[in-house]
Amino acid sequence: MMTRLLLRVWPRGPALGPGVPCRPFSGGSGPSQYLQCSIVPTMHYQDSLPRLPIPKLEDTIRRYLSAQKPLLDDGQFRKTEQFCKSFENGSGKELHAELVAQDKKNKHTSYISGPWFDMYLTARDSVVLNFNPFMSFKPDPKSEYNDQLTRATNMTVSAVRFLKTLRAGLLEPEVFHLNPAKSDTDTFKRLIRLVPPFLSWYGAYMVSAYPLDMSQYFRLFNSTRVPKLGRDELFTDDKARHLLVLRKGHFYVFDVLDKDGNIVSASEIKANLKYILSDDRPAPQFPLTYLTSENRDVWAELRQKLVSDGNAEALRKVDSAVFCLCLDDFPIKDLVHLSHNMLHGDGTNRWFDKSFNLIIAQDGTAAVHFEHAWGDGVAVLRFFNEVFKDSTQNPAIMPQSHPVATDSSVAVQKLSFKLSDALKTGIATAKRKFNETMKTLTIDCIQFQRGGKEFLKKQKLSPDAVAQLAFQMAFLRQYGKTVATYESCSTAAFKHGRTETIRPASIFTMRCSEAFVRESSKHSAGELQQLMAECSKYHVQLTKEAAMGQGFDRHLFALRYLAAAKGIPLPELYLDPAYGKINHNILSTSTLSSPAVNLGGFAPVVPDGFGIGYAVHDNWIGCNVSSYPGRNAHEFLRCVEKALDDMFDALEGKSIKT
Repeated sequence: MMTRLLLRVWPRGPALGPGVPCRPFSGGSGPSQYLQCSIVPTMHYQDSLPRLPIPKLEDTIRRYLSAQKPLLDDGQFRKTEQFCKSFENGSGKELHAELVAQDKKNKHTSYISGPWFDMYLTARDSVVLNFNPFMSFKPDPKSEYNDQLTRATNMTVSAVRFLKTLRAGLLEPEVFHLNPAKSDTDTFKRLIRLVPPFLSWYGAYMVSAYPLDMSQYFRLFNSTRVPKLGRDELFTDDKARHLLVLRKGHFYVFDVLDKDGNIVSASEIKANLKYILSDDRPAPQFPLTYLTSENRDVWAELRQKLVSDGNAEALRKVDSAVFCLCLDDFPIKDLVHLSHNMLHGDGTNRWFDKSFNLIIAQDGTAAVHFEHAWGDGVAVLRFFNEVFKDSTQNPAIMPQSHPVATDSSVAVQKLSFKLSDALKTGIATAKRKFNETMKTLTIDCIQFQRGGKEFLKKQKLSPDAVAQLAFQMAFLRQYGKTVATYESCSTAAFKHGRTETIRPASIFTMRCSEAFVRESSKHSAGELQQLMAECSKYHVQLTKEAAMGQGFDRHLFALRYLAAAKGIPLPELYLDPAYGKINHNILSTSTLSSPAVNLGGFAPVVPDGFGIGYAVHDNWIGCNVSSYPGRNAHEFLRCVEKALDDMFDALEGKSIKT
């Protein structure tokens, strides 16, 4: 399994705050065509974004060795030091010089963008569990709006409003404001829009505002990952006007934009969705959707058979659809059921290759499940926040709204596929593999209620550092050691930035975890607090470095990619078992924070690992953990809870309970 990344994104305060309303462009009763009318054009800052820096090779080696220190014994560490020294003075030095020279010739992009796309698109594992994560929405605050038909209509309209706002350049640029009182004002926006795009970033920087890369946003809509032998392709057709709806494994399409590019009336969208929900035919015997969960080469060959058998036009409709709306026929029982359903479901009602699936259960529980090759958390979370805000604050329809009198039997087209015996066998095989794999996945979650951000900040501690420290303590308690840990961090502050890795396992967390788990009786509360403070300080440093493109993972990855591209033998550093060990991320973690998010999650990235989605809220901490056989997510979460309790006890001056 490959490393799959979810989110550690720059916080965006205004995403859920008051927006700039746009009036409907038509004089009639139709919905507003836009979410907002930004004073500053959406892509105003894009051309002037700073370029992702390539770290100095000596800094990368130093950081790499620091991250290896808690994972290796003295003898192993000395060997790794030797590999690093020869790399830094030999082949690594040459590769680094070539990477820098290549980067200077490609100023339109970042050094990591091409290799990172390749990493995702050449991976042959199924995208399900290995790559695609999910984020679930909080319920609509007005309970009657959580009816499935009402919520599906409102979220669809809001999603298409987002599309139109983005393409019209009216979506507010994504900006991280350090001093919003100065930079997030109409006065500043009117001034900055007058600054030429090639200089605009510098104007924002002068008032402590950091515009973020938005180059991925166009792939949100009308986009699909298409399987090809050896390397998949990303397909986008922004001329298509139809929505793809999946229900019980059946495919339906209807236009959500008219021939002039305006949003079809919300009552017509509601009527079409109602028509689909009233279709009582059973699920097909051979649901085509299972093929998107297959090994990519297997799926590529079967897709070619589909095309050859006369299904090209139907597949084109699927690939080019604005997005995929999945209407599930059952309510969500609890948070564990929610995670399983939104992460993988039963395989019949998802098109896992679509840039995103908007899933709405029978009780109105909603989530976004997204394919990861095209982009990262910044774009998806912005879309997610805006759709939640718009659909709850400016709903296009009310529950009592009557669907317009329209002939949905004409407007809605049910797609049919010609399936040969070979394709039926392929679907049956994919279904069997899917079901066998999903049975192996365990998911559990906790909500720690003793405190969150507010309390931890009063203690002058990084809330994220404390959460990560809890995972280190939990693994030590459960398995008796420190292991490779991965936390993703956005580098969207740079042009075509993707992510960098924070390495939370350190000599500081190891020392602190040992003290809490094995020697708590030997330490006073004050001493334990001091150990936590050291962990927090170091974690904040790592986070800042990663966000500024100064980690070591992407740099080493790019150098390895370059060596492979040049056909030169892999340097010894990459053959060192320690390199394999640190990239076998047993603890794969990702955090996101948004008032719109109920829960997020993903699967482990290695068979003996944990997938840990978490969020530190103002007054509580949420954690959603997945595991395969051989690891125990339930027990791990009990250990996380114990670690958090112990740390809160220490911070309150209490002795640690054994």
